[in-house]
Amino acid sequence: MRARPKDDRGRSAKQRALGQHFLTDASAVERLFAALDIQASDHVLEIGPGAGVLTTRLLSEAESVVAVEVDRDLATSLQARLPDADIVCADALQADLAGLLDRAGERRRRLVGNLPYGIASPLILRLFDGGVVAEDMHFMVQAEVARRLAAAPGSKTYGRLSVIAQWHCRIELLFELGPGSFSPPPKVRSTFVRLKPRRLSDRLDCDAAALHRVVRVAFGQRRKTLANALESLSVDWHALRIDPRDRPENLSVAHFVAIANGLTANVERQS
Repeated sequence: MRARPKDDRGRSAKQRALGQHFLTDASAVERLFAALDIQASDHVLEIGPGAGVLTTRLLSEAESVVAVEVDRDLATSLQARLPDADIVCADALQADLAGLLDRAGERRRRLVGNLPYGIASPLILRLFDGGVVAEDMHFMVQAEVARRLAAAPGSKTYGRLSVIAQWHCRIELLFELGPGSFSPPPKVRSTFVRLKPRRLSDRLDCDAAALHRVVRVAFGQRRKTLANALESLSVDWHALRIDPRDRPENLSVAHFVAIANGLTANVERQS
């Protein structure tokens, strides 16, 4: 059988297409698990298990593990090597992740993943859109994505991902890894992040769907002023005391919540 074509970094064509960079640094794995603090009663959903380095360790520490792997060859190999794990061959961007977590029953639900770079942002947004409920989420992501998650208003990295993630969760950037911790080595640095869902008492009151809509529309027209970007939503800027000449990247999470709440109130008055 002819070998798969490889680039100058030793990566197969399939790996390039899937954005796969497998964590191989043993000391990094120890730091990761120290941060996770897996308990014996935990149910863990792992996204992108790859070669199974984390999966193997998770099985030894948690009560149950479900792993979602898009690469059929890897999924088949993992299931054969780790029969106690529940390996689901699926695209995490389309799989019923909430349903897989629901297999936990009354156990504590944890979400872990060494996310392929190409899907990190859309996957995290999908988790929030899909109402996934977990004790916490720990992801290895491209350092740039980590900076976007934790970005403050007015910074170049602040955007839709920042607002949505910070409304839903407290964000912690735990530690950074260089390319040498992965095989094949990526061209960028990676960061291990913790997303801890906020309790209702710690979250600004707002309809999630309305907030997601406002933020999606606002940052879909990032270079425009708020008045132009959100023109289709008929926002009452005077009532909200927000300057419509400002740009989306300068608004705080609280500002976006105020806009979403104003729109919700308008709909309720009209109904």
